[in-house]
Amino acid sequence: MRNQNQPVAVEGYPFIGLFAFITLVFALLGWGLCTILFLGLTLFATYFFRNPERYSDAEAVAILAPADGKVIYVGPALEERCFKAEVTKISIFMSVFDVHVNRVPISGKVVDLFYNKGQFLNASLDKASLNNEQSGMLLEDSSGRKMLVVQIAGLIARRIVSYPVLGDILQRGARYGLIRFGSRVDLYFPEDVDIQVRVGERVWGGESVLGYLK
Repeated sequence: MRNQNQPVAVEGYPFIGLFAFITLVFALLGWGLCTILFLGLTLFATYFFRNPERYSDAEAVAILAPADGKVIYVGPALEERCFKAEVTKISIFMSVFDVHVNRVPISGKVVDLFYNKGQFLNASLDKASLNNEQSGMLLEDSSGRKMLVVQIAGLIARRIVSYPVLGDILQRGARYGLIRFGSRVDLYFPEDVDIQVRVGERVWGGESVLGYLK
């Protein structure tokens, strides 16, 4: 899959290249203010698409955060697409300043995928979980336990990228996609889980432990 080693996500290259080219043109023309503006855009695009290395030595039953950001929901939720039952849900909101590369929360096999077109409401709103454009991936670990990870577009985000295909075996912490410019990731799991996070906490994808499978 993409972006396993690159310090900047490849999806950002066109933006960075375009802004850098325009910066060079304005610099050659001697247009100082425009040069500074587009230099700033170049640096921001590089910062936004950054892809830092993350490591975790947490035990195998630990569920790692799939994204950087703020925990905005922890609790029960009715999940009708894959589980068709009330399960536990954790929602993480990514601001435009967070790393937007998403990571696999548990090691397992991709047993289902879906993509639903929808609205672009503020991703921090509860109704964004159902109404916004989103991409879901259902994982099954070696013990048969399943977990659903859903990438959700936001008010500014207009593109969701997800690399896995059905049957892929993914390792916990690996990069599996990203969402451009402010968004949200929801995590659903039916099994008994010892939750380790609360609403309002900040987490880091691929490092922070959200809970432990019992």
